[in-house]
Amino acid sequence: MTAVKRYLSLVKFSHTIFAMPFALIGFFLGYQAWIRMQHESGFSGFGNFIIADKLWIKFMLVILCMIFARSAAMGFNRYLDRSFDALNPRTAIREIPAGIIHANSALIFVILNAVAFIVCCWFINPLCFALSFVALFVVLFYSYTKRFTALCHLVLGLGLSLAPIGAYLAVTGKFSLLPLLFSFSVICWVSGFDIIYALQDVHFDRDHQLHSMPALFGAKTALHISEFLHMLSAGFVVTAGFYGHFGLFYWLGIGVFTGMLIYQHSIVKPNDLRKVNLAFMTANGIASVVFALFVLTDIFMK
Repeated sequence: MTAVKRYLSLVKFSHTIFAMPFALIGFFLGYQAWIRMQHESGFSGFGNFIIADKLWIKFMLVILCMIFARSAAMGFNRYLDRSFDALNPRTAIREIPAGIIHANSALIFVILNAVAFIVCCWFINPLCFALSFVALFVVLFYSYTKRFTALCHLVLGLGLSLAPIGAYLAVTGKFSLLPLLFSFSVICWVSGFDIIYALQDVHFDRDHQLHSMPALFGAKTALHISEFLHMLSAGFVVTAGFYGHFGLFYWLGIGVFTGMLIYQHSIVKPNDLRKVNLAFMTANGIASVVFALFVLTDIFMK
C-alpha cells in the first residue's frame, strides 16, 4: 500500500461523498445570487468575464477547502481515538492501532491539512479567512465530544453543515437564509445517520465511558431520535424548496432524498444491525449525490 493510499484510507476519503454535494449546492446558489447582483448593477462586458473567471478559481479553492478540512478533522479523530480504536475489535484494524501509520505522522498530516485549509480560505475572501478558524475549531472539537456528551452526533452534523453556507460565502461574501436552510438540513441528516452508525458500539462505549445516543438511551430510543432528526432534515429541504422557488427537478430530488432516509430506517432495527453499513454509506451516499444533481439541474435551468 502506497503512502497516499494509506492516508486516504486513514481519513476514509470516500466519505467525502456526504458533504461535498451540499458544498456544490451552496457554491452554485452563491453563483446564482452573484448573477442576479451583476444584472441589478448592470455590470457586463470584459469585466464580467474576468470576475466569472475568478469564480472558477474560487470553485477550485472551495473543493480544496472541503478536502483539507475534512482530512484534518478525520485524521485528528483517528489520532485522538487511537487508544480506544486499539481496544475495539471493530476498529483495531484502523491504520494507527494497526501500526500502518505512526501516531506522530498522523498528527503532522492533520497540521498540514489544517494549515492548507486556512491558506485556501485566505485566498477566497477575508470573511472566509476569518471564519476558517471557527470552522476548524468545530470540526476538530468534535473528536473530544464523545468523551463527555451524547450530543456528539449533533456536533459532527454541525461540522459538516458548514459546507453549504461556507461555499455560498466563498462566492458572495454574505450570509443568506437559503443556504442556511440547507445547512440546517445537513445538521439533522448527518446527526441522524451518525446515531445509526453508533449502534455498532453500544456495549463498547458503555464499558469505556464513551457517550452516544445509543449508549445513553438504548438502540430503540436512539433510532427514534434518528428518525426525528431525519424528519427535520427533510422538513428543512422542503422549506428551502418553497423559499427558493425551485422547480420540478428540485422536488424530484427531494423525493430521492427522503426516500433514502425512509429506506435506511426500514433496514436497521434495534435487534438487527447487519445492514448498518448499507444504511450508513450506500443510502446516504445516494441521498446526497442524487439530491445534489437534481438541485444543480434545477439551478442551471432557471
